[in-house]
Amino acid sequence: MAGRRTAKFSAGGVAALVISALVLAGCGSASSTSSASATAAAAPAASSSTSSTTSSASAASGQQIGMTKGGDGTYLTGAGGRALYLWVADSGGKSACSGACAQAWPPVETKGKPTAAAGVNTADLGTITRSDGSEQVTYKSHPLYYFIADKSADEVKGQGSNSFGAKWWLVTPSGDAITKGGPAAGGSSGGASSSSSSSSSGGGSGWG
Repeated sequence: MAGRRTAKFSAGGVAALVISALVLAGCGSASSTSSASATAAAAPAASSSTSSTTSSASAASGQQIGMTKGGDGTYLTGAGGRALYLWVADSGGKSACSGACAQAWPPVETKGKPTAAAGVNTADLGTITRSDGSEQVTYKSHPLYYFIADKSADEVKGQGSNSFGAKWWLVTPSGDAITKGGPAAGGSSGGASSSSSSSSSGGGSGWG
């Protein structure tokens, strides 16, 4: 009889151990599955965060200022290699060109800190805030502009223009005005009239 009880107890004990093992295995599996799901859910969030950071960095990139050599000398360039100009009527590091003037001579705008290409001095780059809230690039404190009639990188139709009451000149990498040459030298360009000037002429920087 004692032998039979021992056998029954042993069989019952083995069954209990097997059941316990199965329960523990099931819990472990559930825990593993839950952990894997949590990891999978976190992955898209990390990816989204990385994408957002990249997008913000791209949006914050500033206008690059470069330079090129032409018939009038070496001068600064902006987007697409287009020539950049300074206006003699600007003074005190501020832009006096707005309204019709800014339509003919679009300010060089930037969405972030401007950057310098080879040959351009980063320390000479800066920005000013225009009346409409946009940021305009400056070089050696001169606000920079494009000319609407310059359609390609090799055009400098604004050079020497006297439109809006004062001269427009190409800018050298040293920050000086190139006051010679240019198809518009000595005259007005682009049909801009000095009577349309939104500035007080004579507030220039000494270049005539």
